[in-house]
Amino acid sequence: MASVAIDTQEDDARQVRAMMRYVDQGDFVTRRYVSQGEELNTGTYSDHEVVIRDGMPIRDHFTLDTHGFMIAKSTSAVTDFHDKEQVDRLYEREVEREVIRLTGADKCVARGWMLRTSADLTEHAASKKGNYQHQGGLQPTAGEAHVDTNTPTANRMAEATYRQHFPDGPGFRRFLVTSFWRTFSPPPQDVPLAVCDGRSADAGEEKNNTLIICDEFPTGDALTAPIEGEENMLAATILSYHPDHRWWYFANMQADDALLFKFHDSDHSRTWRCPHSAFIDGSAVNPNIRESIECRSVAFWE
Repeated sequence: MASVAIDTQEDDARQVRAMMRYVDQGDFVTRRYVSQGEELNTGTYSDHEVVIRDGMPIRDHFTLDTHGFMIAKSTSAVTDFHDKEQVDRLYEREVEREVIRLTGADKCVARGWMLRTSADLTEHAASKKGNYQHQGGLQPTAGEAHVDTNTPTANRMAEATYRQHFPDGPGFRRFLVTSFWRTFSPPPQDVPLAVCDGRSADAGEEKNNTLIICDEFPTGDALTAPIEGEENMLAATILSYHPDHRWWYFANMQADDALLFKFHDSDHSRTWRCPHSAFIDGSAVNPNIRESIECRSVAFWE
C-alpha cells in the first residue's frame, strides 16, 4: 500500500462523522442484484463510523493521479436531467469531451448514464415492466464502499470498447475507466457522495461482487446458487473496513461541479482506483433530496 502524504490543509479540513457500510470479512457469496429502482447485495455488511473530510474549500488541491479523484467546473447543455431524450442526445458526448480535457487522453467512449436519488423509489420499483436495462434509468444512491469494476472486468471493458469503436486504430498503451458525477438538486444534499483517497484504498480486505441485472430478484437459496461462468461476469470490488481509509466529500456541490473519479487505471504507477459510497450528512442544515447523474467512460492513450 502506498503511503498517504498528509499536508496541513488536508489535516485542517472540516470533518464530519458518518456511518459507512462495508462488507464483512468471511467466506460467503457476494453478488449485487439490480432491477428497476432497487438493488440487493448478498453477503453480510456492517456499518462503521468514519471521518469524512470536506474538500470543497481546498477543491483545487485534489488531482486525479494523486488522490484518484478531482472536482472541476463543467457546465452542461442539458437543462433537465429528467428528460431522457435530452440526456441521451447531449450528455455522453459532453462527458467524452470533458474526460479528454481533464485527463489528456487521446480518445474517450462513454458507456451509459444513470440517475440516482435519495428519494423513496418504492412506487418506481413497483412500476417495472420487464426487460430491465441497467442504464438511462433511476436508481437509489450507492449503499456501500465499492469500486464499480474489478481488474478483469476493467480489462475486458477496455478491450471490447476499443475494438468496437476504433477497429482500425493503432491500439492503446493505457486505459482509464472513470465515473463523471454531478448532482443537480440544490445544496445542501442529504446523501452526498464520499470518495476515498485512492492511496489508502489497498488497506484491508476486499471481495469481488458479481453484477446481476434482472427483472425480479431471486429468493432464498437461489440468491447464492452456483452460476456457471460467474468468474467471467461483470463484477465490482467491495471493501472491508480499515481505519486507514481516508474519506472525502465536497459539500454543497452545484450543478456545474463535476466529480471525476477512477474505477480503474491500467497505469498502476499512478493512483489507479477510487472507492466511493453515499452517506447521510448529519451536518447539513435543512438538506434537500439528492439527485445526481453519473456517466462512466473508458479513455485511451494510443
